Amino acid sequence: MSFPGAADANSDSGSSGWEDQNELDDREETPPIVCVLCDLQFDGGALDVWRHCKDEHNFDWHATVKKLGLDFYGKIKLVNYLRKNKAVNLDTLTLADFVSEEYLQPALEFDPLLLELDDGDDEDGGVAIDPAEPLPVDVTDHAATTALIHSLTKQIKDLEITFASYKKAIAEDYLNRVESSEVTYPQPPSKKDVDSHYFESYSWNDIHETMLKDTVRTESYRDFIYDNKHVFEGKTVLDVGCGTGILSLFCARAGAAKVFAVDNSDIIDKARENVFENDLSNVITCIRGKIEEITLPVKKVDIIVSEWMGYCLLYEAMLDSVIYARDKFLAPDGLMVPSECRLMIAAMHDSDYMNDNVHFWNNVYGFRMSAMKERVKEDVVIAHLKPTSLASEPVAFLNLPLHTITTKELVFTQPFEVEINQNVESLDAFVVYFDNYFTASRNATISENARAETWSGEGVAFTTGPGGKETHWKQGLLIVQDGGGLLNTGRKISGEVTYRRAEGGPRELEIEVAWEIAGGKKPQKQMWLMR
Repeated sequence: MSFPGAADANSDSGSSGWEDQNELDDREETPPIVCVLCDLQFDGGALDVWRHCKDEHNFDWHATVKKLGLDFYGKIKLVNYLRKNKAVNLDTLTLADFVSEEYLQPALEFDPLLLELDDGDDEDGGVAIDPAEPLPVDVTDHAATTALIHSLTKQIKDLEITFASYKKAIAEDYLNRVESSEVTYPQPPSKKDVDSHYFESYSWNDIHETMLKDTVRTESYRDFIYDNKHVFEGKTVLDVGCGTGILSLFCARAGAAKVFAVDNSDIIDKARENVFENDLSNVITCIRGKIEEITLPVKKVDIIVSEWMGYCLLYEAMLDSVIYARDKFLAPDGLMVPSECRLMIAAMHDSDYMNDNVHFWNNVYGFRMSAMKERVKEDVVIAHLKPTSLASEPVAFLNLPLHTITTKELVFTQPFEVEINQNVESLDAFVVYFDNYFTASRNATISENARAETWSGEGVAFTTGPGGKETHWKQGLLIVQDGGGLLNTGRKISGEVTYRRAEGGPRELEIEVAWEIAGGKKPQKQMWLMR
C-alpha cells in the first residue's frame, strides 16, 4: 500500500517529508484543508485551521496536544475522532475518548491535514529561550558570538535532519501498522468511482429512519424470520448491506448461530454499537467493506438476507452485489431472503394527479411555464397513487427468482399486455412497481398470476403497488408524451419494457417502453431516466 504524499523526509529544507502533493491524483496544487469542527476549508495549511479552531470554536489544538501528551499516532487519532464526532464536548475531552485503533483510519477521504500534523506544532516557531538563563558567551566579544552562532546553526540543522528522519520512521511504522491491520487509506476518488456517493448516502440517520418506519418493509422481514425460526435456528446467516443491523438482529433473535452483517458505509459503526447494546455481539459480527472485496471467516453460509430493492426494483443496482454474494458464499442448498420478486406494470389515468403535478405549469400565478413540463415527462416520477388511478389490472413483466437469476438478466427487454378496464380520456402514464415473496424453501413455487396483496401461500409477501399500504418505494410513474386520446373498456395496450443501466452512471436506470394501442395510432416509444 502506498500512502499519498509519503515522500523523502530529507527533501527541501523545512519539508516534513509528507508534502509531495504533485503525486496526488496528478494535481498541481495542495487541496484545501477542512476544519475538524466545521465544514470551512482553508488553503493556507494546518496553522490556519488551528487558529480558526481557537478563534471560532474555542479549541486550542496546540494546548490540547501538549496537555494530553500526544505523539504522532495520538494526533492522527484525535483528528479522526473530531471529524467523526463534531458535536463532542471539547471541555471534557480525554485520551480515553479516542484510544481505539479505529481512529487510525482517516475519517475524511484524502485528508491533507494528516500530512501536516507536525508542521507548526510549535505555534510561535523557533526555539524557546528562557530569558533568565545566562548566555554562554560574552555578547560583546564579536568573535566568540560569531562562533556560537555558527555552532548553534549547525546544531539546529542537525536536529532538523534528525527530526525529519524520526518523522519518516514514524510515518513508515504507521503505514506498516495500517497495512497489517488491513485498514486502507482512502485514495482521492477517480472520475470512475461512482460508488463513493452511493455508499456515503447511506451513512446518515434519515435514510435508515425512513426505511425502518416503513412498516410494510420491516415487518415483512421480521414476520418471515420470526415465523420461521426453525429455518434460522443454528444457521449461519449473511446480511448484505446491513445498514443499522435490524435484519441481523431479527436473525439472531430467531436463533441463528452466527450472523455476518456487511456494509460499506459509515453506518456499520452504528450497527456495531446496536449489536453491542442488545447483547448480541457473540452472534453478530459486523464487517465493513464491499461484499465483492471482503473475506468471511467461513467458506459458506446457510442463508443470505438482504433488503436490496430500489425504486422500480433495480435502481441503485444493489442486486448485482447480492447475486455476487450468493454465488460466492451461499451453500448449494442455501436460502435467499426474499426468494422472489416480480416487476409489475399497469396503465394509469388520473386527471387530479395530472392537473396537480403536470398541467400545473400551464398557469403559474398567471404565467405559462410549459418548459417545466418537459423534465416531468423525461424522468421517472416516484409517487404513491390511489388504486383508482389505475386504468388496467397490473401484470407481471419480469419474475426474478433470487436463487437462480444472473446479473446478465438484469438488463432486459420484456413483453407486456394490459387491458383497459374503464372508459378513460387518455393514457396518462405507465405505472411500474414490484411485489416481494418470502418462502421458507428454495423449491417453493408461486403461481404465475399471484398478486402479493392477496397471496395466501406459505410465507410472507408484500406489494409496493397502489393496491397495498404505502411504502417508501411508492411507484414509478412513466408519464407519456402522447396519451392517444379516448380509450374504451376492453382496449388492449401491448408492447415491451426495457431496463438498462444509464450511460453516465451504472447505478442509475433507464426505462424504455415501446407500446401500441389496439386500433389506435402508430406504435410509440419513450424513454425515462431514474437518476
